[in-house]
Amino acid sequence: MKISIGTNIKEGPWGGGNLFAINLGEYLLSKGFNVVNNLDEEDIDIILITEPRKTSESSAFTHIDVKNYLNYINPSTLVVHRINECDERKNTNFVNKYLIEANKVADYTVFVSEWLKELYINQGINKKNNHVILAGANNSIFNPSNRSIWEKDTKLKIVTHHWGANWNKGFEVYEKIDSLLANDEWKDKITFTYIGNLPKKFKFKNTIHLSPLSGQELAKEIKKNHLYITGSLNEPSGNHHIEGSQCGLPTMYIDSGGVKEYCNNFGIEYTINNIEKNLFDVIENYDYYSERISNYPFNSDLMSEGYLLLFKEMLNNQESILLSRNVEKGTYLGERIFKIKRSFN
Repeated sequence: MKISIGTNIKEGPWGGGNLFAINLGEYLLSKGFNVVNNLDEEDIDIILITEPRKTSESSAFTHIDVKNYLNYINPSTLVVHRINECDERKNTNFVNKYLIEANKVADYTVFVSEWLKELYINQGINKKNNHVILAGANNSIFNPSNRSIWEKDTKLKIVTHHWGANWNKGFEVYEKIDSLLANDEWKDKITFTYIGNLPKKFKFKNTIHLSPLSGQELAKEIKKNHLYITGSLNEPSGNHHIEGSQCGLPTMYIDSGGVKEYCNNFGIEYTINNIEKNLFDVIENYDYYSERISNYPFNSDLMSEGYLLLFKEMLNNQESILLSRNVEKGTYLGERIFKIKRSFN
């Protein structure tokens, strides 16, 4: 089986979509499958669209490129569209419509949470062949090994991290914690570390701020702490809290977007209004929450296995999928233009 993953892989800190492509690609390669990140080869079995927006640096190909590939190169190739983005996450007004349009070329769709799936179904995306496969991080990197054990007579060290700097990433919460640290009551109980990018003109006063990290460096820094917190709003899934949880840190989260699907029964739910009460609860019952997070199930192998099972199921049903396909057919002129452009690449 040859799979093309539509992501331009970036080195170093970049974001959850980049990590997804790396983890899935490595898993498939370890199972003996061929993995590419382009549409140059004519014998691709599965195309996985991850970012169809041409303006995105991470986009290896768009839905239009995929449609041309099906029409003029290999009409038997099957297409999966992974959706992990929405307008609600960054208060935009164009992403959902674009992805719904791009999705028309897909045979199957994978969402990163039930919340995101329902959001798109309610906005008109094709209801057929929709799946949810929860995300996960690389457990050879993000694991509880060598994590710091909280000594109760010391300060509780709290951490979070983000690549994106949009305010909805949780900065109302992080600003709140920063202000708590100005009070004697809290500065003697906790510390707070933020790893990653900040919104323009935003500065912490009492918080430790580190530049974006990735891989082993990030995991090592997370493990220096005792409690993970995310204040992210309308997050389709979010890699940050997954990485924190896999490192064995009890995780505080807001019931917003798809985050609860990852944290429910493993973390501590809170709101901006009761955060102090819940922080006190964690301090008083830390061992209980630490034990719960030790059973955290999500990782990239589990996620990747879900994709591989889906790919195999699709290939087993290839004939019926192709018969039901509703991709707009190409034209003779379109084919000539496509092949001329392809000859120059």
